[in-house]
This record gives sequence, structure tokens and C-alpha cells, in this order.
Amino acid sequence: MTVNIAEAKYSAFEPAGFKPAIRNLIDKTKEIYLKDQIPWVIGYSGGKDSTAIVQLVWAAVTELKKEGKAHKTVHVISTDTLVENPIVALWVERSLNQMKKAVAEQDLPIVPHRLTPEVKDRFWVNLIGRGYPAPRYKFRWCTDRLKISPSNTFIQDVVKNNGEAILVLGTRKHESTVRAASMENIEQLDNTRKEDGLNVNTQLDRVWVYTPIEDWTNDDVWAYLTQEKNPWGYKNTDLLGMYQGATEGGECPLVVDKSTPSCGDSRFGCYVCTMVGEDKSMAAMIANDDEKEWMLPLLALRNEIDINDANPQVKANKVARDKSNRDFRRMNGSLTVHISMKDFSDAKELEESKDPFELLAQYEDTTEHKYENLPADVVRGPYKQSFREKMLRKVLEAQMYVQETGPDEVKRLELLPLEELEEIRRIWVEEKKEAEDSVPLIYREVTGKYYLGPKRAYSPILNHKILDKLKEHCATYQDKDELKYQQLRGLLSIEDRYKHQLRRAKIADELESEIEKGAFSSIDDARRFALGRVKNEYAIKLKRLEDAGDTNEFLNNISKNIQILDAKKDLSKVKKYKSLYAKITNEGAEQETAKEIVLGLKKLYAYYIRQIDLSFSLLDKKAQEEKDNNKRNSKLLAPEQLIVQEKPL
Repeated sequence: MTVNIAEAKYSAFEPAGFKPAIRNLIDKTKEIYLKDQIPWVIGYSGGKDSTAIVQLVWAAVTELKKEGKAHKTVHVISTDTLVENPIVALWVERSLNQMKKAVAEQDLPIVPHRLTPEVKDRFWVNLIGRGYPAPRYKFRWCTDRLKISPSNTFIQDVVKNNGEAILVLGTRKHESTVRAASMENIEQLDNTRKEDGLNVNTQLDRVWVYTPIEDWTNDDVWAYLTQEKNPWGYKNTDLLGMYQGATEGGECPLVVDKSTPSCGDSRFGCYVCTMVGEDKSMAAMIANDDEKEWMLPLLALRNEIDINDANPQVKANKVARDKSNRDFRRMNGSLTVHISMKDFSDAKELEESKDPFELLAQYEDTTEHKYENLPADVVRGPYKQSFREKMLRKVLEAQMYVQETGPDEVKRLELLPLEELEEIRRIWVEEKKEAEDSVPLIYREVTGKYYLGPKRAYSPILNHKILDKLKEHCATYQDKDELKYQQLRGLLSIEDRYKHQLRRAKIADELESEIEKGAFSSIDDARRFALGRVKNEYAIKLKRLEDAGDTNEFLNNISKNIQILDAKKDLSKVKKYKSLYAKITNEGAEQETAKEIVLGLKKLYAYYIRQIDLSFSLLDKKAQEEKDNNKRNSKLLAPEQLIVQEKPL
């Protein structure tokens, strides 16, 4: 085979060669280890990079042990999010267990640890329990809770007990240009141990960072892992096979030039991750091995909560469906308005915009849920009770499928262990006042087994019989979204909780808060209220701009005028004005710049008002359609069916 030298890939092992380069790195690691008494913490995920650094440090500590110099502890920490790809999670768990046996046999100061998030921070507790929507770009709530917090807590404990810690990571500049830039920026920061090959940790105080393979490529990592024996008895060839199974086509080719893909491009992560377009590694595992089809329900769980799609029409339907599954109120019951900017153009004379009814023809929404995608709308909050109960069923069904069809090692796998079910149950009953206490019922329906959690005290006013009657009664008042039912149920829950308490000082505030939260009879009622409020705010801002008089005088006084200060935030949303709004408080703003800023604000506020008016028009159209449908349906009913009997509780 002829290799084109000009096209050959860079390697960190050149020009010294593989063996000398590894020897130098082990010697450097030993040198840093001997500099002080500070314990080390290695971040281990079970992937190729972290396996390489554990192997390197292990080799260094083994030599130091023989020299009688292995004087301090090396912690190996691995964080299991509990929603990892189960193949990878099993691999890591077994690897850690094998490490424990090996360090005991070799008498090394290496201590492996498997970390997990606190119950309150776990994925399904927050999504099914609290109703957090699936993580997305502007609401990535999962990473801190599932990964960062457990490891940071451990590292901070090491610092607390020892004064400092050295964190050893497998980060590499060749992973991506973003990673390279980030690492190079950190290298530029001043620190007292730069000469020792350590960098500062920008997130944790008194923590140093050592990145031994920072200049390695993917192929350097695989060369090391396949040529050097794993010191704790795990087979690196099996790790290569796992990456191969997670690569489309199941191939990890011999890399000879820049055009050849590396096996290291495979990425393992959480099976619920919606931050990527699709879970390619799990999909490839299933496609490459029929025996891994037991993981199909895990892919389905992710797709159930995902809103991404390459097809714009499909994505619009997914987003609309996601909105229909979520409450129109935020977690605290408040309303927030979002105005779409996708149609904004500086070329439009928006202050002279057409009548909203004329624009309806331009806003023909053909998606499945056409009235969920308004140009100005309330921001959706947590998932509704119905969707959370649906997801609980689906996760339990997936758990049963995995246990029944998977290999022996996953027969006892629990996607939702009892401690998480109990926390979900507590949140539903105590925080969300969902007195139905449906977790045990759903568990029994899906699994056919009795729920093992503790029984809750029977309530004479909040039992299923009374709640069913309450729901039935509210339905006679056209409570299709069950908002009246939810409010009454919440008020009864508060009273039931306080009934045996001697001090009831806070009950009035809680009752008032519950009444305010249920102030709207429907989502459209809330939309009209919130949009009307925001429209008035922008109408006032627009009028104030028009009445401002001399433009320069207006700009010079803007920092003193609290009412106008929001203009800075508004302008930041429009690319053209990003450079202009930075000058908004400059005393010496030029007349032309000042005029352009004010004109931009006028256009922006007029656009907001137009979008809100268009939304009002769409809501009117929706109301008329519902009215017409009700008329048609009433004509189909027999006269006696039109009489609604209100049933007393």
C-alpha cells in the first residue's frame, strides 16, 4: 500500500516515534505527580480519550510504586447520568469494578468512584415530575444537573479536605476547532504552575488541570490503546469494537490520509438527548446488530420529546405538538410573551403596515396544529399533567420491553427506580397538587405489579370518587382544558393540607396564589390578556419615541430614562442595530447615527404591534371556526341531548 506523504495525517508521536513519545509522556506525568502532595482526580467516561489518560496515569503510578514514590491518591471518577446508552453504562460499570480488583491486586493508590446525580436532579424526575420540557438550545437544564454537579461536588470535597486538587482530563485540541480555541484561551491565562504543565480551572477554585493528550489526534489515541495493554485487565480491542458498532456501516477503517474517517468520530451519550439531530451511535448499534433491537424503545422515548427535524414542515408540526403538550403558564403561573422575528425586514415600512385581516392570506399555516404557531404568543411552560402521565407510561413500558427482550445483563435494568418514582409522586401530589396520586395506578396498569412505595393517607375530600365527580361537574361548564377542575382541586388540596395544622398563617396567601394561577378560562383567554398587555407597552414606547423631539437630546438623556432603557435590549435582537445600540448612551452620537437608532426602534415596535394584531386576528378566526363547528354539531344532536343536567357534588 502506498501512502501519500503530503496527505498523511498529523501525529503527536512524530518525529520521536510512538515508543519514545509515550515514554516521554509517562516521565512527564511522573514528574508532575511528584511535585506536591495534591491528590489527583481523573475524569473517566469509558470512552477512548478517558481510557487513554487513565492508562497513562496508571502506568506512571505503577512505576512510582515500584520506586517507592507513589505517595498520594489518584481518584478515578465516572458520572452515570442514569440515562446513558445502556451498552456504554454497562461497559463503564464493569470497567470500574475491574479497576477496583486490579488496584487491590497491584496495591496502587488509585480509587475508582461511580457518581450519580441526586434524585431531585435526575432526568425523568425533572421531565416527568416537574414537567421541564426536553432540553433545547436556550434551556439546557440537563448538563449541570446530570453531569457537572455530581463531579464538581466530588472535586470540591477533595479540595475541602486537601486544600487543592489536580484534575486530569482527556480533552484534545483535535476534537474540534471550538475545543481547540477554548483550550488555547485557557493556556493564555496567567497561573503559577504553567511551567509544571498545569492550567487553571475557570469554573472551580483551587483546582489545577492537566491534559496529557491535548495534542493527540483520534488515530493517536487508537494507536496507543491498541498497542499498549490495558493495565486493569479490560480489552481495548473490545472498546474499539463498541465504537465500530456505533459507526454507520460498522467500519473503522485504516486511516492513511485526510479523507479517511476515523473511528473516533462516534459519540456516545444519553439516550434521551435532544441537543443533537438524532442519536446516531445508538441507531448504528441497532442497525449493525440485530441482537441490540431491545434498545428500540429507548430511541422511541427520545423521539417522543424531540422537536428537531431537517424537514421544516415536520419540525413545525413537532414544535406545535410540543406546545399543545405544555401549559400556557410558566412554572410559577406567570405569562410571558414571545414575538417571532422571522418576518422582520428593515425594508418594510412597518409603521404603515397593512390591516391585519389583509395579512391573514399571507399567513396560511398548513401545519397540523395551525393555531399553535401564532406570530406573537405566550411562551409555553411545563408539560401538562396528561403528557407527564403519558411519558410515565411510555418509560415503564420501555423498561419492561428491555427487561423482557434484552440480554441477561439488562434483565434488572430500571429506567425508573423506586426512588425516582417516589420523587415524581411527591412532586405531583405535594407541589403540583395533583391529588389523584396516579403514579401507583399507572405503575400497576403498565407492569401488572403492585407499587412498592408507601401508601398515602386517605383523604375524605380528595379521594378518587370525589375527584371524578368534581371533574364531571366542571365539564358541564365547558371546561375542556380542565382549568376549572385544576383550580378547584388545588384549592381543596391546600385546605386539606392545612386542616390539622394549628398555625394557618400562610393559607390565605396560598389560596390567593392558586386563584390567580387559575384566572383564565382557556389558553386563548390568557393569550388575549397577555398580548393586549404587551401591545399597550409597545404602543406607549412608540408614542414616547414620536414625542421625544430632538433626536440627539433624546439619546443623551436615554440612560436617565428608565422607561426607555428597554430600547437597548430590543435593538440587540436585530442584527443591523447591534453595532448601533452600543452607542445608545454616547454623549457624542452623530445626528445620522441617532436618527437611524430611533428609526430602528420605531420600526421594531411597529413590527411587534403588527405581529400582535395578526395574532389577535388569528385568534378571532379560530373562535369563529369553533363557533361554527358548535352550531353544526348542535344541529346533529337530538333535542333531548341539548339539555345539560348539572349534577351537584
